[in-house]
Amino acid sequence: MLPAVVKLCCGISYPHLRSTAVLQCTAVAVIGQEFTSLQRPRAQIDSSFDETKPKRVTAEPNDPLFHMQLGQQAMLKALRILEDKDGWEVRFKESNGDVICSKVIPGARTVFRLEAVLEASVDELYDLLFARVEEMHKWNPQIQHIKVLKHIGPKTIVTHEVSERNLFGQRDFLSVRHSCKQKSRVYLGGGAIKLEKFPPQAGFVRAEDGPTCIIIEAVNGESRKSHFTWLLNMDVKLTTLVTLIRIQRREV
Repeated sequence: MLPAVVKLCCGISYPHLRSTAVLQCTAVAVIGQEFTSLQRPRAQIDSSFDETKPKRVTAEPNDPLFHMQLGQQAMLKALRILEDKDGWEVRFKESNGDVICSKVIPGARTVFRLEAVLEASVDELYDLLFARVEEMHKWNPQIQHIKVLKHIGPKTIVTHEVSERNLFGQRDFLSVRHSCKQKSRVYLGGGAIKLEKFPPQAGFVRAEDGPTCIIIEAVNGESRKSHFTWLLNMDVKLTTLVTLIRIQRREV
């Protein structure tokens, strides 16, 4: 989980997101504690998400609507996690209100919630995090590159992301990303998918992201400030990595 937190909270050089960088060292420590444990035997979210809420994915995989429905469904699952008040533990809180919380969800996976107020408008953050997602590597050095593989209308994209190599190897992510814009609020969400034409790549561990979401909401009376809530829910496949390391050691 350590690379996931670094990706979420660290290495941010873009001016609009710089205020989250103060969480860097603590975030690493928080997830470092979670990683170590793996080695051993704020306010209610307003979820007035007004898109059609499919009970299940009804489209076929070759239907353009298939990935859009997957993205919607992942976003809704992530919102439900955020809405559930039970089980959240404050791991770190700044005097300005920025906070990192965690909870264990069914399946024994730990998810993290980051809340902060950023010096940017809702539209600016939407443009940075969704419309120009392929440029994310310019301000987040934890990302080597992101490529949009497919556009499904104006609200949904399929992306392939490659992380920079670190102590825990190099990972790639194949994800669907969905967006929903309202008057003063933006939802960005999605999760991991599989494509027959894009199987796991040699030299990478195929990690899985999601269901995850970001909620960006205008701060009342502050046109240049936004309340930013990010649910981090990621499986970085540490078990797969350990297996690969063991195989390599045997070969040596």
